[in-house]
Amino acid sequence: MKGIRLAFAFLTVLPVSRDGELPVASSRAWFPFVGLALGAVLVGLDALLRMGLPDLLVGALLVAAMLITTRALHTEGFLDCCDGLFGGYAAEDRLRILRDTHVGAFAVIGGVAMLMTKWSLLASTPDEARIGLLLVFPCLARFGMLATMALFPYARKDGLGSSFQSDQSWWHVVLGATTAALATVLFLGGAGFILLGSALLAAILLGKWMSSWLGGMTGDAYGAVNELCEVVVLILGVALIPIIPDAFQAPLW
Repeated sequence: MKGIRLAFAFLTVLPVSRDGELPVASSRAWFPFVGLALGAVLVGLDALLRMGLPDLLVGALLVAAMLITTRALHTEGFLDCCDGLFGGYAAEDRLRILRDTHVGAFAVIGGVAMLMTKWSLLASTPDEARIGLLLVFPCLARFGMLATMALFPYARKDGLGSSFQSDQSWWHVVLGATTAALATVLFLGGAGFILLGSALLAAILLGKWMSSWLGGMTGDAYGAVNELCEVVVLILGVALIPIIPDAFQAPLW
């Protein structure tokens, strides 16, 4: 299928041929599915690493794995947004900074804080639902990114992210939402919908804020939404699963 092939080609390092095409809007429907596949990679790597390594090191290696398997695509967008959103005083200035290839102080500070937060969260993910959370959090974050693509306009007439705004259809969101919901309930149980709802709410709030500062979304903004939604889901998972473990009992375990 063209859409799923393009989604994997755009979001991962997998050597999937695009046949010379740019990513098209229909591929975004498969973003949550790609996230689920990335989660499966994390689960397998986690099981292997925990056989002989301490949790802190495992967490660091899982962060590194996410950066490698995604070509740090979303992380780069987050870094650019840190510089652009906080380094400019008007929408035009912020958009100009977003395209600047130099890395500023805000990007360094934000990137270090975000990566350290992910590292600590992945190192402390509770055993009660560790497999389910590792599987699902990349999926829910990419659903959040899909939601902002559907709900908010694009700030520029061109740009990498603009290709996802053409040929929009309601079924993209429906398929992405269905994938995210099924993955959540199968791997985290009914209470996992708390994490799904939180990822969606975080994405909407971030999209609204970024759009108000930039005049719309950009490719970098989509990446920032993904990174921050991952952090939100992991924080809630680490906080809630030990408190109400029975509510996160998945039917597949």
